Amino acid sequence: MALIVLAADKGAPGVTTAATALAAVWPRPVLLAECDPAGGDIAYRLPSADGGVLNPGKGLLTLAATARRGLEPAQIHEHTQKIVGGLDVLAGLTHGEQAAGLTWLWGPLGRSLAAVPHADVIADCGRLGAHPQLGDLLAEAEKVVLLTRATLDHVAHLRERLSITKAHGVVVIADPRNYRSSIDDVRRIVGSTVGFVYGLAHDPKGAELLRGQWGGRLDRSLLIRTARDLAGRLVSHP
Repeated sequence: MALIVLAADKGAPGVTTAATALAAVWPRPVLLAECDPAGGDIAYRLPSADGGVLNPGKGLLTLAATARRGLEPAQIHEHTQKIVGGLDVLAGLTHGEQAAGLTWLWGPLGRSLAAVPHADVIADCGRLGAHPQLGDLLAEAEKVVLLTRATLDHVAHLRERLSITKAHGVVVIADPRNYRSSIDDVRRIVGSTVGFVYGLAHDPKGAELLRGQWGGRLDRSLLIRTARDLAGRLVSHP
């Protein structure tokens, strides 16, 4: 189906939270893949479906060990785990040093994630720039979405990143108090360099709920309400 990459420039504002929230409300079958070469923390941040802890050693590392002999899309699910809520995740590297021996992985991984049968893939790629080889994965994505805050420094970094990275759209992590105006401001600044500019609420309380048992309070949070709207827009946007 489709590979959707979420990433950011300096500071990586809320990429993992955004990716997890989107995957939680995605309107089609979905896999959340942690593809940040600097290392991820899903295994430590989110409980497993049975309320226990995820295995940080199962995921991208075990997949890489088998991928040296070739990587097929059907192999991906052999290395995934289920988190609370039943969402399938491919846990990422546990620290950035592991990426040094995996520079060859990102292209084959991108091709396989883009061809996972019967599911979309939302890939959390963290902060761009430090690992140029990640561009091989981005090249396989149907959509590359860059996240930013509506502050001067973040938007300045976003404009620089857009000049060197082929992105399809931007998501503004916006303060609920000036949500629409923040999105409109970024939309005016980036102009026609991307196909769309959407928003996601900056909601620290909702992000904390996302780490625990999912339920009614989380469903009513600004984070999930705006994530649901964003997911629908991303699915329907050509």
